[in-house]
Amino acid sequence: MQFEVWAPLSGRVALRLDDVTYDMAGDPDRDGWWTVQAPAGDGSRYGFLLDGETSPRPDPRGRRLPDGPDGLSAVVDLDALAPQPAPSPRVPLQDAVLYELHVGTFTPEGTFDAAAARLGHLLSLGVTHVELMPVCSFAGRHGWGYDGVAPWAVHEPYGGPAGLARFTAAAHAAGLGVVLDVVHNHLGPSGNHLPAFGPYFTDTHHTPWGSAVNLDAPGSDEVRAYLIGSALAWLRDYGIDGLRLDAVHALADGRALTFLEELSAAVEGLAAETGRPLFLIAESDRCDPRTTTPRAAGGLGLNAQWNDDFHHALHCALTGESQAYYADFAEAPLAALAKTLSRVFFHDGTWSSFRGRTHGRPVDHRRTPAHRFVGYTQTHDQIGNRALGDRLSGSLSPGLLACAATVALTGPFVPMLFMGEEWGARTPWQYFTDHPDPELAEAVRSGRRREFAAHGWKAEEIPDPQDPATRDRSCLDWSEPEQPLHARLLDWYRTLVALRRTHPDLRDPDLAAVRVAHDEERRWLTFRRGDVRVAVNLSAEPVTIALGRNGVRVLASWEPLEHPGPDGRIHLPGESAVVLAP
Repeated sequence: MQFEVWAPLSGRVALRLDDVTYDMAGDPDRDGWWTVQAPAGDGSRYGFLLDGETSPRPDPRGRRLPDGPDGLSAVVDLDALAPQPAPSPRVPLQDAVLYELHVGTFTPEGTFDAAAARLGHLLSLGVTHVELMPVCSFAGRHGWGYDGVAPWAVHEPYGGPAGLARFTAAAHAAGLGVVLDVVHNHLGPSGNHLPAFGPYFTDTHHTPWGSAVNLDAPGSDEVRAYLIGSALAWLRDYGIDGLRLDAVHALADGRALTFLEELSAAVEGLAAETGRPLFLIAESDRCDPRTTTPRAAGGLGLNAQWNDDFHHALHCALTGESQAYYADFAEAPLAALAKTLSRVFFHDGTWSSFRGRTHGRPVDHRRTPAHRFVGYTQTHDQIGNRALGDRLSGSLSPGLLACAATVALTGPFVPMLFMGEEWGARTPWQYFTDHPDPELAEAVRSGRRREFAAHGWKAEEIPDPQDPATRDRSCLDWSEPEQPLHARLLDWYRTLVALRRTHPDLRDPDLAAVRVAHDEERRWLTFRRGDVRVAVNLSAEPVTIALGRNGVRVLASWEPLEHPGPDGRIHLPGESAVVLAP
C-alpha cells in the first residue's frame, strides 16, 4: 500500500513499518509531500522518521493510535470496520431533536459499545440525533475530548475506529442520526506531534491555548486541507450525519475566503455526491447571523449554530444567578428570554457589561428560519465549567425543570438535550482529565482551583480533575430513571418531544410568527407557535393568564389543569407548565 505524509520542514523522511525502515521519496507533483510503497495490512504498526530521528512519530492522518498519541499509528481497513451500515435517517435539521452525549460518562464502561446498548432509551425518548462529544485521540484514558491531538484518529479506550463505526451503524439501524463534535481551533497540550511535521501552527495569532492553528499564514493551504479532509472522513468513512464545530469564534483566519466557507462548500459537495443530507452546526459567541447565512448571500454557509443567549436568559430566569456573563441577562431575565424567543440574540448590537462593549448583530427574523439555531437548557459547557459541575436538577424543583424543558422543546429553535437532563439526573458532570505528564496535571489542577478561588471558592471544594473519582462521579446513574420522581420528569420530556413531532406548528421555522408575552414581576411567560400556545409559571404562586377567546384546550400539563373557560383565562399552579391548542 502507499504511505504518504506532508513534511515540508524535513530534508529526509523514512517510514518505520513493523520494525522495517523504508526511505521515502519527495513527491514531484506535491511540494512537501513524501511517499513510499510498502507491504501492510489492517493493524500494521507504523510511524515516520524525520531527518534521521530514531523514534518514529505517529501519522498526522493516522486513523488509529492503539497506544495513544505518543505511540505508533496502526493501519485501518476502512472497508472492514463494521457490518454494512443501515441507511442514514433522513430527518432534516428543521425536524431534529438533538441529544448531546459524552461517550466516556454516558455509561460506567465509557465505550461506544456500552453507549450503543443504551440507544433504546433514546428511541423511547423520541430524539432524532445523538450528538457525540469529541472522540479524537487524546492523552490518558478519561477526559472531555477537547484536548484531542490527532484529528483523524478515534480515541482507543472508547473502542477506536471499529467501535465508532459499530456505534454509528447501530444508531442508524435504530433510526437515529449521529452528529460528531470536532475541534479545529486548537489541539491539546500533550501528545501533539504536528509541529515537527510542518507549519500546522502560527505565531501570527495567539489564542487561549497558545499559538493558533495555521489558517492564514504560509503553508495554510495544506493545513486547511488537512482539517477539511478530517471533517469529510468522519462524514464519509464512518457515516456521521453532521458535525458540531467547537468555538468557531476562536478560529484565527484573516483570509478573504475563510476556512469555514471552504469547509461548508466541501461538506455540501460530499452531500451531493453521496445523496445524504449532511450538516454543520457551529458553536460561536459572536451573535453574528452571518455564521449561518448561506454563502451565496455573503455568509459562512453553516447550517445552524448554538444559541447561548437563549440558554443564558432561560438560566437566569430559572435560577436568579447573575455572575459573569449572566450579569447581562439578570436584570430582567423574562424580558431577555422573550427577546431571544422571537429575535434569537439578546445581544444584537446591545451593550454587554460582561464584555465592556456593545456586542452582536440583529437576525433578520422575517427571512431567517428558526432552525438555523439550536436551543437548550443545559450543555456540557454550561454544567462542566461550573465549579462543582452541578446540573439544574441539583438546585431546581421538578416543576421548574419541567418549565425549562417546556420552553426548550416547544420553542422555535432546534432543541438539544444534555445526557441525563431528561430524568433530572442528580449526578454532576464535572471537569476531569487524565494527563500522564505530572507537571501538566498539576498545572491544570492548580489553575482550576485558582480560577474559582477568585469567585470565593475554597481550593479543597473544587474537585481534582486528575482524581479518577471525579470522572466516576460524572457517570450517569442508570437506576435513576426507574425512580418515581425521575420517571415523572422523563415522561414529561417524552410527552413534549412527541408533541413536537405530531404538531407541525412546533416545527414552524417562521420566527416572525412567534408571539411572546410575559410578566417579570409575577414570573410567567407565554408564547404562541401557530395555533399552539405555551405557558410557564416560574413563580411558586399560582397565576391566572389571559390567553384570549380562541377556544384552546389543554394538550399537556405538568400539573392537572382544567381547560380554559370561555373567557380564555387559564389558572396555572406555581412552578408548572402547559401546552394548549384549538
